[in-house]
Amino acid sequence: MTLIAVAADKGAPGVTTASVALAAVWPRPVLLAECDPAGGDIVYRLPGADGMRLDPRRGLLSLAVAARRGLQPHQVWEHAQKLHGGLDVLAGVTSAEQGAGLDALWEMLGGLLARIPQADVIADCGRIGRDGPLYDLLAEAEAVVLITRADLADVVRLRDRVTALAHGMHRRGRPGARIGVVVVADHKTFRTALAEVRQAIGDGKSPASVIGGLAYEPKSADQLSGQWGGKLDKSLLIRTAREIAGHLASELTDAQPPGAAGAARRPADDAWPVPQQAVDDEAARLPTAAGPPAPPSATVPGGPAAQPTDPGGW
Repeated sequence: MTLIAVAADKGAPGVTTASVALAAVWPRPVLLAECDPAGGDIVYRLPGADGMRLDPRRGLLSLAVAARRGLQPHQVWEHAQKLHGGLDVLAGVTSAEQGAGLDALWEMLGGLLARIPQADVIADCGRIGRDGPLYDLLAEAEAVVLITRADLADVVRLRDRVTALAHGMHRRGRPGARIGVVVVADHKTFRTALAEVRQAIGDGKSPASVIGGLAYEPKSADQLSGQWGGKLDKSLLIRTAREIAGHLASELTDAQPPGAAGAARRPADDAWPVPQQAVDDEAARLPTAAGPPAPPSATVPGGPAAQPTDPGGW
């Protein structure tokens, strides 16, 4: 269906918290994919469906290893795990060393995530810097959402990153790619922060536009767990996340006919075209996943009912 990449520039925390919050309230079936090449920590912070720790060998790493044999989009589900609360997640690599082994595979992985059946994908891409291999995945997304605070230094870096990202997307055949900005701000300065960031990036003239704000609520972020209580559901963090999720889902649906995500830029055949030599070279650097992956969930991934624990990061 649709791939939405969530990222930030240097010094702008909160990407994982924002990604989890958006996935938890997404109005359609969704898969949360951890695509941070620097290494993520979902496997250590979020409990699985059985309350135990997720399997770090199953996820993006095992998916990359399987790429040596060629992949079809529906096979992504074989590498996903279900969190306590019902959210489906594709766990990422746990170190930058593992992430380096994916350099030649990001475009392929992005294409697969953009075409998986029956669900949208929210990809936590961490903090992005200069144009590099991860931009190949970003170019496969229907929208890239950049997280920022309203601090002067963060906004200046964001403005430069938006320009560099737009150029990188253009070089990859995505001129005019949809780039959105979400501002993390305290509720007392919410409207002011949004207005200041809009003015700073030149909303309307910039390649990016401010699509909303996410409330800065560390206590609510700490409660993002399998035990989804009424107080959390009514918190400003979740209320603002729901507004952003609804806006994004609506905009992406209106922008293209059903089933068009990714297909316009990819061949119509079922199997994803794999650059075999590059795959072999990079996959040889990856540790072999121990044992076959567990079978995919029998149900379509949960939407707004899925509530995982907080990965930290405000």
